[in-house]
Amino acid sequence: MKRIVGLKAVLALSMACWSLSPAMAQNAAAGAAAAPYPVSRVTLVTHSSPGGGTDVFLRDLSKHLSGVMKTNFAVENIRGGSGAKALAHVAKAAPDGATFYGTTPTYIQTTLLSKPSVGYEGLDPMLIVFIDPEVVFTRADSPFKSLQDVMAFAKANPGKSRWGAANPASLERIGMEKLARAANVKVPIVSHEGGGDMMIGVLNGTYDIGIGEIQELQGQLEAGKVRLLATLSEKRLAGLPQLPTAKEQGYDVVIRKFRGIASPKGLPDSVAKAWEDGVRKVLESPAYKAEYTKDNLTPMLLGREAARKFTADVAAETAASFKEMGLLK
Repeated sequence: MKRIVGLKAVLALSMACWSLSPAMAQNAAAGAAAAPYPVSRVTLVTHSSPGGGTDVFLRDLSKHLSGVMKTNFAVENIRGGSGAKALAHVAKAAPDGATFYGTTPTYIQTTLLSKPSVGYEGLDPMLIVFIDPEVVFTRADSPFKSLQDVMAFAKANPGKSRWGAANPASLERIGMEKLARAANVKVPIVSHEGGGDMMIGVLNGTYDIGIGEIQELQGQLEAGKVRLLATLSEKRLAGLPQLPTAKEQGYDVVIRKFRGIASPKGLPDSVAKAWEDGVRKVLESPAYKAEYTKDNLTPMLLGREAARKFTADVAAETAASFKEMGLLK
């Protein structure tokens, strides 16, 4: 009799375990999905100096990511060779999720023009996070109220117009060259190493227009010293809905200045996915959204496969522009 009771108890226990197994499996799956990030410290490398655009992007992003991804972040500024030194440093790092590179069009431009030992192809694009819009501006008391006004003056007064831009291989210079071709005007475009000198030229009337990022112009905008004429983005900016695009004004020019993250080659898919999920979460958080909206950054989250294609497309576009400008054969 005891043996029969014992057998019933064993069978009952087995049935109970069987009935609990789906829940146990679900909990196990949840535990696997919530696996901790593989390293306790992540270094984000940039060629930008402290306070530069990419430096600020990485510091702001990592500030919000730290709690979501449950790991610590540090930003390392490696200067030299227009980004070549930073590229080489990240390319030789282990693909274990501990080291990444903050990407912008600069790492493509440096590769095409300088032909460093390690170019953008030496890294694996992991994410595209933002589009950083470029805008065309003039001084506040300028007679120009639109791009059409600028182009009409350039056509009616040959030799009198001058435009300001950044260095000859910059995305800003490419944007100005494209605008001139789209409007069929010939205008001297004067390059500068930094945006500060160009801004002085626009403010004192040396240049009819200049080009730059919203963040760079914020102080002059708030002081009422400059007037925005157009954004070179696909769509109007959420933070400046009254500012028309160049395309709306009849000039089919779009400049895609992106900010993203690249890894050493060989990074596991699981780590890339953890980044994509983490960045998506912080982009949707009210705190971070308030920050990047204020800076007029346009979120455009692309995961690894899409980021690879996007980077290849931008590289092809940049090479074509450099050839048109005579910078590449």
